[in-house]
Amino acid sequence: MESTDTNTAPEPGAPLTAGAPFAAAGASLGLGAPDLVTVPTRQGLEAVDIIQRAAGQASRAGGVGPVLHDGSGSTLGFLVPPGTADRWDLPGSACTHTNGRGMCFGDTSPTAGDTGWLLPPEAVGPVTDPEVLRAALGEAARLIEAADNCR
Repeated sequence: MESTDTNTAPEPGAPLTAGAPFAAAGASLGLGAPDLVTVPTRQGLEAVDIIQRAAGQASRAGGVGPVLHDGSGSTLGFLVPPGTADRWDLPGSACTHTNGRGMCFGDTSPTAGDTGWLLPPEAVGPVTDPEVLRAALGEAARLIEAADNCR
C-alpha cells in the first residue's frame, strides 16, 4: 500500500502494493479510509488464528477484519481503524495511513502472484481492533520464538 506515514520500519520483503483507490473501502465499511498494519507473513498467520480462536471463545471483543497478502508472500496487512497509525508502535510491524489509496473493495478477484485478500472484506468484520491485533501479534511472536528455539 502506498503510505504517507510510517511509524516503524517495515519488515524486509516486498511491501503490499496496489494501484486502485482505497476510497471504496472506507465507504463500504462505513468509516474513513482504514489504516494498514503490515507484518511478516508467519507472524500474521499466527495472529489471524489467535484472533479467530479468541473471538470464537468470546474471550476478547471483536474478530479479525480484512487481511491482505502481498504477491511475494512475505507480508500480511491488517485493515485497522483510521488513525491507528498515529499511535502504533509495535516493533517488527509498520502501520500506515492509506489516505484513500491502495486496494479497492470490489468484486474483482486478484490474479495469481498479485496482492490480494487472505480474508476478504465480505467474509469478515469491517476492521481489526488495534488492541486485539497488538495482543495477538505479541502472542504470535512468542509462539514463533518458542518453536524456533525447539529446533
